[in-house]
Amino acid sequence: MPQLLLELLSEEIPARMQAGAARELERAAGERFSRAELSFECLTAFAGPRRLSLVVDGLPARQAERSEERKGPRVGAPDAALAGFLRQAGVAREALVERDGVWFVTQVRPGRSTGELIGEIATEIITGFAWPKSMVWGNGSLRWVRPLHRIVCVFDGKVVPFSVDGLASGDLTEGHRFMGEQGAFASSDFASYRAGLEARFVVLDPAERKRRILVGAQALCDAHGLELLDDEGLLEEVAGMAEWPVPLLGAMDASFLDLPPEVIRTTMRTHQRYFAVRAGDGALAPHFIAIANIEAADGGALIAAGSARVLAARLEDARFFWREDRRRPLESRLGALAGITFHGKLGTLLQRVERVESLARKIAPNVGADADLATAAARLAKADLATAMVGEFPELQGTMGGYYARAEGLDPAIADAIADHYKPQGPSEAPPSAPVTVAVALADKIDTILAFFSIGEKPTGSRDPFALRRAALGVIRIILDNRLRLPLGEIFAASPFPATGIMEFFADRLEIVLRERGARFDLVDAVFALGDDDLTRVVTRIEALDAFLRSENGANLLAGYKRASNILAAEARKGPLPDGDAARPEGPPEETALFDAVKDVAPTLADGLAREDFAAALAGLASLRAPVDAFFDAVLVNSANASERDGRLRLLAQVRAAMGRVADFSRVSG
Repeated sequence: MPQLLLELLSEEIPARMQAGAARELERAAGERFSRAELSFECLTAFAGPRRLSLVVDGLPARQAERSEERKGPRVGAPDAALAGFLRQAGVAREALVERDGVWFVTQVRPGRSTGELIGEIATEIITGFAWPKSMVWGNGSLRWVRPLHRIVCVFDGKVVPFSVDGLASGDLTEGHRFMGEQGAFASSDFASYRAGLEARFVVLDPAERKRRILVGAQALCDAHGLELLDDEGLLEEVAGMAEWPVPLLGAMDASFLDLPPEVIRTTMRTHQRYFAVRAGDGALAPHFIAIANIEAADGGALIAAGSARVLAARLEDARFFWREDRRRPLESRLGALAGITFHGKLGTLLQRVERVESLARKIAPNVGADADLATAAARLAKADLATAMVGEFPELQGTMGGYYARAEGLDPAIADAIADHYKPQGPSEAPPSAPVTVAVALADKIDTILAFFSIGEKPTGSRDPFALRRAALGVIRIILDNRLRLPLGEIFAASPFPATGIMEFFADRLEIVLRERGARFDLVDAVFALGDDDLTRVVTRIEALDAFLRSENGANLLAGYKRASNILAAEARKGPLPDGDAARPEGPPEETALFDAVKDVAPTLADGLAREDFAAALAGLASLRAPVDAFFDAVLVNSANASERDGRLRLLAQVRAAMGRVADFSRVSG
């Protein structure tokens, strides 16, 4: 079946926009083909430094015929109305069909050629493309990420003619800017297009560019006894900067290795887009991998030497910052934080530091940390924001504070807490476990959440500009991974900000964490409804509840609970339910048996809950399963005898209350 090839050749597209642009091209094309009722077998987009490309296989040569039924006037309507409908539909009266007293006509519309439709679709895609940032140039009105130079549009081997902002489509494109044959070449299909680019030193597929970078870099490292440090983000970026990526091994002055390794790696990554490498002993080596966009005649020696000179200049700056920053203790930098606004409605960074200090002291005893050390660490945790190094490399906040704290001889626990208090910053980063660090990390994240909630800056939908969801997930992971017993309600109360809605927010985040571990979301709701703010205990209770409900006894008892709750709810709508516990009944033995079972389970339930042995507490509840089933089989709750009815309602309320001590079973689905 026919194939479509579309290429949009422009000036350099920022690497950070390329993957999103490929997805947008696929989405826009897929939606418009579907809207035009054009089926296809496969649709694939590619993005690179200068071009967006799309290939669509399996398109039909033209649209299929489409039948459309149109509704006309009612039978017996004035002749003028009927004549107007016939004229509008372009049919004779004989074509009308009467149904339910109304005239209808079925019309067959011939399909349009796919090539004609592609011209319209491509024009819509180009003029409506959703770039994060775009520009206009010259006298044109088209908005594109960078000036657009060529449009290739070929369907079934032939050019689809159209123009956008004066730029006409064709079958000509260009290869690498500097290598191979210069000038344009023609393509009749995707195979010739891809081969033509490859012959002219352009790798179309970003996955292939990434593979070449990795393979080439690892080969260079292997040849020199080095190890390439993984950096998926950097790999993604450099693959979007070179159409013909060529890894080169460069060398740097070994004296720079006196700098903290994070400084060297960040300088390489952020300023130069170089990969760092390790020596056999695991330490950073005085080498780097740069990615060129050209195969040089000298094997890249001149490029590597130039790259080394630029890196050396950057590292000299970093060495100056490192030396100057250590001339002053961190404590002396706190005054500068008073002049930095944290948020217009939340005061300065120094005020935030004071809040985190207070919270860290409150948290410390609950996590086994020395309160004085935790307070001291919290006080200095943000001081490195006023250093030259962090001003140049914001990514190193915390990390540099830890280095400076060690350099001035502060307690190692304080230095570690300063360095690691931002952790975890993502799902792949392990939470801190050292007690002082845990206290500061929790205080920092909890203050962030409470502060922004207090001014109405809550996450909404996909919008979370202050990363409050990440902060909450960090709190949860720190607590759960360290099995901490932290009364969150008390901690929140120690903050100057209200905690309204915060526990619900944490419940939502905990639900996500537990669902990733295979737990049911309704069980999170059922346990959180009890008002417990100890997340470790909440999770233990959820795990026990999940296991219980998977058992036959648990599933059947849940059904009994639902039945009892429905009866109580129905009776409550008629009027107030009877108060107090049921007296020992004199009715059917099944009623007495349930009464005794509820009474007998109370000590077991209380003991299990007191010891936080929720499995034992639920095992006690399981003993209610048989008497509950028998009760509903043999006993009429809504007895004509008012005394019997009230006693039975009280008994069902006691069953519900006993189960409600473990979880709110009304929130459990099933």
